[in-house]
This record gives sequence, structure tokens and C-alpha cells, in this order.
Amino acid sequence: MPVTDRDRFLETIAAQIPVLQAEAAEVDARAAFPRGSFDRLIGCGLLTATLPVAQGGLGFGTDTEGAEGLLQLFVLLGQGSLAVARLYEAHVNALQLVLRYGSAPLAARVAADAARGHLFALWVTDPPAARLAAKPVPSGYVLDGGKAFCSGAGIATRALITADTDEGTRMLIVGVEPDTRVLPSDIKLSGMRAAITGSMDFTGMAVAPEAFVGAAGDYLREPVFSAGAWRGSAGALGGLVALVDLHRGEILHRHRDRDPHQRARFGQLMIVLESARLWMQGAARRGCVEDGPPEEIVAYVNLARLAVEAACLEAMRLTQRSLGLSAFIAGHPAERLCRDLATYLRQPAPDETLDIAARYYFEQPVRVLP
Repeated sequence: MPVTDRDRFLETIAAQIPVLQAEAAEVDARAAFPRGSFDRLIGCGLLTATLPVAQGGLGFGTDTEGAEGLLQLFVLLGQGSLAVARLYEAHVNALQLVLRYGSAPLAARVAADAARGHLFALWVTDPPAARLAAKPVPSGYVLDGGKAFCSGAGIATRALITADTDEGTRMLIVGVEPDTRVLPSDIKLSGMRAAITGSMDFTGMAVAPEAFVGAAGDYLREPVFSAGAWRGSAGALGGLVALVDLHRGEILHRHRDRDPHQRARFGQLMIVLESARLWMQGAARRGCVEDGPPEEIVAYVNLARLAVEAACLEAMRLTQRSLGLSAFIAGHPAERLCRDLATYLRQPAPDETLDIAARYYFEQPVRVLP
């Protein structure tokens, strides 16, 4: 098969993994943004890779082949740095929502911003006290309120956010200057420190009508809302790959690979890794191509998300069992990776996700999932 631009791009990203891993360890200690990693990846064309070819991208995630390529891309990024994978997942999510629901002029503007190096964030979680609102004024709209659990707070220079309007909840794109509108917070996550998660205050920000993306309710529209979760799970799969590789290296370094108990645990690791990979292959295809009923797509991706979570949790248990106390020493690669992975996996409503999937498959004849 001929080598494509996508193949060359993935090879370039794979070559960056050692650099990403080295910086991931360094920035974790300082809870700092992985600036060096992103500068390198932006130079490789990462921020535009998921744009259609017609808009200057490589079309990752836009067709069946692109789905497999996007899965590989997220696995590589997660293997290098879960913080990088998390921030990039939000960037891709924001771009794809604009391309799907936004106007042609807005999509062109967003593509141009990505090409200029703007990192997009996805900030949609409202704080408990109040929801972000977009209030009409003669010149357009003005925002009142903020968002919580914002990855890339103070770093991302563009963001897709949701706001309450007279028509309902709508999406819009805003520009944010670095290190502005970040609220002080005492919340310190134990893992994913380099993702720079904080709260943002948008009160008083003026937005034009052209900044809105789609119609009221589009953000929660299925199957896109739930099916898009596969990208986050693909990043977690990359973290799982890194953990299994680290586990293997540690056992070989200790010359413990002939111990039958160590071999048994490593065998179990390979089982959960392959299971997660197979689930993600199916989820990536369904999430990108949407070649089935929306309910089936949502149900399958929900199961895949939980399968990857279970695989990662089991891998952490096995690794900590095999490596012993060293896996809990601050600064040890396994300690940081397990901390990051455990935090990364805490996605919303896992019980509801399982219930929705099980309800769908209860209504179908039992068969082997294709």
C-alpha cells in the first residue's frame, strides 16, 4: 500500500513520544502546561489534522480510514502524555461541533484560527451556583457567569462554550487572551495536573450573533453528544499502552520476567489491552462514520467507554501488585501514570451510561457485536 500523508503524519507524531513522556514527568511536578510538547506538535500540524482536506487538514475522523487514523493519533498522544491527549481531545471536539452545526463562514474562521496555532477548548460545565447566560443587547450579546472544570484554563485562546439564551442552551465560539478570566481556586487535582484545569469567568464579555454555533439544543443532540466520548477513551487507551510498556520494562529490569506470578499478571495485562483496543476500533468507526441507527451508535460507544475504563483500572491494579511499593513513590513513572490515568477516567455519569447501553441491547436479539 502506498504511504499517505496521514501515514507520514502518524509516524512524525510517534517519533515525538519520548519527548512527550519526558516533559510529562517534568511538568507534573510543577503543575505546568506542557508548552514544549505542544509547540512541537503544533509544528507538526496537529491542530489542523482533523480538518477536512478541503480546509487544509488531513481529514482524520472524516471517513472510515480517517477513523482508524484518528484512533491511532489519540493512542499515540495518550501514550506520550495524557494531559496532551485531554487538551487535544477538547480541541478536536470543538472543531467538529463547529464543522457539523456552525455556519460556513464560522467554520472557515475556526479552521483559519487552528492553522494559526490557536488551541481550542471545550468549556461546557456550569458551576453549581449559576449557569452561564448570553443576554441580548443592542450590539449583540453579553455573557454573564462562568464555567467550571475548564481544561486549558488560561492557556487555550479559543473555546467552544454553552450558554443559556432566550431560545434555550446554545453553543458559541469565544476568544480568550492567555492568562485572563481565570478564577482563583483552591481545588487541586491529584492527577492530570498539566491539563491546567480551572474555572473561567466570562461576565461582561461581548459576543456577536455570528459567534453562535447551530441552534438551541444542538450540543446535546445524539448521536454526536454521546458518540464523541470515544475520543476521550482513545486517549485513555494510549495511557494504558504506556502503563503496560512501563510494567514490562520494570519487570525485565528487575530480572523478574521468569517468575510465573509476574508472567501471569503480564498475561492478564495483555488480555485487557487487546480487549480495550478491539472495543475502540468499533467505537471509532461508529463514532466517525455513524453507519447505523443513532441508538445503536450511542449504546456501542457507551459500552466501549466503560470497557476501556475497566481495562485501565485492572491494569493499574496489576501494575501496582507487580511493582509493589515503588509504584506508590512520588516521582516514580508508574505512580504518576496511574494518578493521571485514574483522574482521566473520571468522566460523567458512568452508571447512567451503562444503563442506557444495556437498555438498548435488552431490546435486541443477542448476537456477537460486529
